[in-house]
Amino acid sequence: MIRTQRLAAGLCALLAAFTAGLAFPAGAVADETTANAPKVDLVLDVSGSMRAKDIDGGSRMAAAKQAFNEVLDATPEEVRLGIRTLGANYPGDDRKTGCKDTAQLYPVGPLDRTEAKTAVATLTPTGWTPIGPALLKAADDLDGGTGSKRIVLISDGEDTCAPLDPCEVAREIAAKGIGLTIDTLGLVPNVKMRQQLSCIAEATGGTYTSVEHTDELADKVNQLVDRAADPVVTPVATQGADTCAKAPTLKSGLYTDREEFGQQRWYRVDLEPGKELRASVSVSADRAVGPHYGVLLRAVTVHGREMVRGEAAGTGRTDVISAGLRQPKAESDEDDAPAETVCLQVTHSYSGASGVKTTPGLPLELTVDVVDGPSQASDVAAFGLGRGWWLLGVLVLVGFLAGLVWGWLSRWRVTVWRTN
Repeated sequence: MIRTQRLAAGLCALLAAFTAGLAFPAGAVADETTANAPKVDLVLDVSGSMRAKDIDGGSRMAAAKQAFNEVLDATPEEVRLGIRTLGANYPGDDRKTGCKDTAQLYPVGPLDRTEAKTAVATLTPTGWTPIGPALLKAADDLDGGTGSKRIVLISDGEDTCAPLDPCEVAREIAAKGIGLTIDTLGLVPNVKMRQQLSCIAEATGGTYTSVEHTDELADKVNQLVDRAADPVVTPVATQGADTCAKAPTLKSGLYTDREEFGQQRWYRVDLEPGKELRASVSVSADRAVGPHYGVLLRAVTVHGREMVRGEAAGTGRTDVISAGLRQPKAESDEDDAPAETVCLQVTHSYSGASGVKTTPGLPLELTVDVVDGPSQASDVAAFGLGRGWWLLGVLVLVGFLAGLVWGWLSRWRVTVWRTN
């Protein structure tokens, strides 16, 4: 009897240990899923101007509440969503206090739709429009994790808390290289507000949308929340050097950096025999710049000899300009042949308009891809022509045949003329 009881107790302990062993990996998977979950922070302007009744016969605040209710119902389960307000709590005239009026209405995390709707229903248009401070706090709301991060700012007016320029705040957030995107929506916009919200969005690679109807607001916010759930590659922040010798060594991947006017940035890539380097760079104008500009991407040896280059030019109608290059390295008969260090130089010719700040530099996005080299000689650029040799050969042959035919016709005409 005692032996039977001991056997039963041992089996129970073994089963408990086995169950616990299964539980821990599940918890680890859950933690990893949470860390990789996309995050969205909806930042809503609740300043006094939101009382205006010019959206579908109702107030701007009523339109925002209705749109939020529809968005909360449609938010994907995997999205961690939060709500932050600005101008919702302080009704007074003290500017210093009013410019601190931003609060987290609903924390970024798993969504309880009923609780979030209840929180939104309590909002009443109240105070100032501290867009800059709200963006700084919203960036902190989204801190941590490796998933996509997105702020959706909804406002009906420009910031009232200068000199903390919200456009400069957006540039500082982008300069951190945390992969955070700010999208802006303007309710019944005017020219000054449109310029400010557009600048905020452009600084982080986001979008600006003018909204004048409730259904448009709900549809656009839903679209942005759904976009956050799409898988994305988060760029890695890096810092290029002023010389190749001091440059960071990059692997295949997507990188972000900042480059000031008149500056050049250097990066290093190790290229093994039988591999091909493919690199591209995009530089965007997130502030007012001169009307004509270009970007140059060069691959050179550590001794300064140029291997290949890519360059492009644009005008004031282009916000982003890109260039790319390919550089193969031939196979080696030696099994232990060393890799070659390739220096990548990025230079742009943007010039700042009068009074425009030069720091932080313009956003730069660099893609580096080291792949297996082409297996056919025709795939490798030869004397800069690549597959253009086929076209050149055809043109030479056609020109030769055309010359023979023309010469024969000319001789025939002369002969006929002499005979006549």
